[in-house]
Amino acid sequence: MAVFRESVPRDLPGKMMELNWSLVLLLVLVGAAGVGMLYSVGDGSWEPWAVQHAIRFAVGFVAMLVIAMFPPRFWMGVAYPVYTVALILLIGAELFGATVNGSQRWLDIGPIRLQPSELMKIALVFALARFYHDLPTERVSRLGGLLVPAALIGVPAMLILKQPDLGTTLLLVATGGAVVFLAGLSWKVILPGAVAGLAGGIGFFSYGLEDYQRQRIMTMFNPDSDPLGAGYQILQSKIALGSGGFTGKGFMEGTQSQLDYLPEKQTDFIFTILGEEFGFVGGLVILTVYALILANTVAIATSCKSTFLRLTTMGVATTFGLYVFINVGMVMGVLPVVGVPLPMISYGGTVMLAVLAGFGLILGAHIHRNAEPPRGVGLFG
Repeated sequence: MAVFRESVPRDLPGKMMELNWSLVLLLVLVGAAGVGMLYSVGDGSWEPWAVQHAIRFAVGFVAMLVIAMFPPRFWMGVAYPVYTVALILLIGAELFGATVNGSQRWLDIGPIRLQPSELMKIALVFALARFYHDLPTERVSRLGGLLVPAALIGVPAMLILKQPDLGTTLLLVATGGAVVFLAGLSWKVILPGAVAGLAGGIGFFSYGLEDYQRQRIMTMFNPDSDPLGAGYQILQSKIALGSGGFTGKGFMEGTQSQLDYLPEKQTDFIFTILGEEFGFVGGLVILTVYALILANTVAIATSCKSTFLRLTTMGVATTFGLYVFINVGMVMGVLPVVGVPLPMISYGGTVMLAVLAGFGLILGAHIHRNAEPPRGVGLFG
């Protein structure tokens, strides 16, 4: 019988001492920046966004610390059930979900409104990490090692695309692909797959997208072609970022936000408000904090002895990094507007909780980095 070896403190105080407190501090800084920016967007009022953001961050922060205390064997045991629940919620959103702005992405469960696609991002990382932990290394690039991950990624991706939510679909597929790559996929599979993916992407752009989604992508290259329609958000965002200059106009002094020129300023375009009020310096500071968070997560991943913890950590880090990359690129006009929030700064409850839950797993991986769960359990046990 395989033995689960784990050299970590067993008591709660010992585990708390083992937390990566530098990462915790960086997360608090980002959360505080989010509260401040939403206070500004709310015209100097805690309502309707800043106080809700602060409460959600506090709840998510406590949940993050609780999640970090659980050992890897617990998370391995619930990986597939968590994925199954997330998939059921996605199906529920398809059948019974609430429609907002033409998209059926939310599921009302009593007083709580969830966005199941955000939960699926973490659940997918979980399931893939468990699958590859159990899978013998020599089978990663074989047919059996490819079909199961393809199904785990493809089924929720199709459900999310149908909502429709192109941004989350792309982010989910990219995260899943990153985990598959990090699991040790052979370049003999990667290169032909990349060529096939490129050809499929061209075909999907031509025939698989809705007209408005295709228009958003084309507008990215020439927003002036439709300044009052599809190009409006990008143009207003560029005006706000440019007007901020090097040091910005000052807190709550941004004209684009205060005069309501910029749509979705509390969610997708909040980095634009930050750039207008704090300029290039403010934007650089927050991006530096994000970079330090990612550097910490990569360092934790490389210190983990088990495949499950390494892939879980890198999968969550990939999701987080893509959030930042896509959102910042979107508001700068170098990527299409696809509705991806800036993590822990944009307003949004499910995203906040999902991100902090993911970092709970990362903090737990740091505490239990010397754990070595046995292979050959679950699907291959």
